[in-house]
Amino acid sequence: MAPDRAYEVNAFGRWRAKTSLLLCALTFAALTGCGKEDESASGVVSTEPGPAPLIFATNYPLQYVSAALTGDAAKVQFPNMDGDPAFWQPTADVVAEMQQADLIVLNGAGYEPWLGQVTLPADRLLDTSAGFRDQWIESGGPTHSHGADGEHAHSNYAFTTWLDFDLAKIQAAAIRDRLATLLPDIDQEIEGNWTTLTTRLDAWDTRLTELGARFGDTPVLFSHPVYQYLERRYGFNGRSLHWEPDSVPLDAEWAALPALLSEHPATLMIWEDEPLAETVEGLRALGVESVVFSPMGNRPATGDFESNMEGNLESLEGVAPP
Repeated sequence: MAPDRAYEVNAFGRWRAKTSLLLCALTFAALTGCGKEDESASGVVSTEPGPAPLIFATNYPLQYVSAALTGDAAKVQFPNMDGDPAFWQPTADVVAEMQQADLIVLNGAGYEPWLGQVTLPADRLLDTSAGFRDQWIESGGPTHSHGADGEHAHSNYAFTTWLDFDLAKIQAAAIRDRLATLLPDIDQEIEGNWTTLTTRLDAWDTRLTELGARFGDTPVLFSHPVYQYLERRYGFNGRSLHWEPDSVPLDAEWAALPALLSEHPATLMIWEDEPLAETVEGLRALGVESVVFSPMGNRPATGDFESNMEGNLESLEGVAPP
């Protein structure tokens, strides 16, 4: 019986050794958690998710699209600023914030002239209009000074690309594609948000197409050269001035207007923001009514991008030819 007893002891010993190794392996796996859990100094393992990624947008339309796609899964930041973001210059503090962002969403088409003057991580920059560079509209205008933005000159390219909602979809798609890398765990949620967003953009595109058809060749004036993509996409027959809504035009600008109206007999001027009452009355005396269609480059005083764009379209529909 002795040999049999020895065999039982040895077999039991081997079983205990294997069991101990298995327990050690399971304990190690639980502690490491494949890198998804963190252990505090007190030895307590935390399963709390890490901080949400930070996305920095250089204008309000880009913030709107980025936030619409990510929902609560990311923090989308757009700096507080006065005036048009196209003429904004980031401070050193804002540049430092951008350097910490996981993604910096750019409009492109000359919208960020300060980009070459700051140091930002190239692998985190996303130029949302790079994919349709062949559709950029060449622009360029004289340096001029009006309102809160002070003296400025327009880019060599028109930059309010999002006023063509077909191009806006391309910009949104560029953001969606980058988010697939940044937030792979919520890809289905992003796709659902993408469907909702593009349905809205398509609806706005349809309404503006119908408005363009209603206006046809009817001459209109634009208060500022920021509507080029809207004009081209939807077929508006427009001429652009350099009038600011918060300033009364100079005497020379008033004096030049009748000559323009004689060759381009517009009865409507489309403004970026609500013009001064004195300006409205002066235009009305020349047979020109005013309506606001805000490009929405900056955050509105009330509402959001969606509600204000709806307001833009309703205002334009209210003055369009039948």
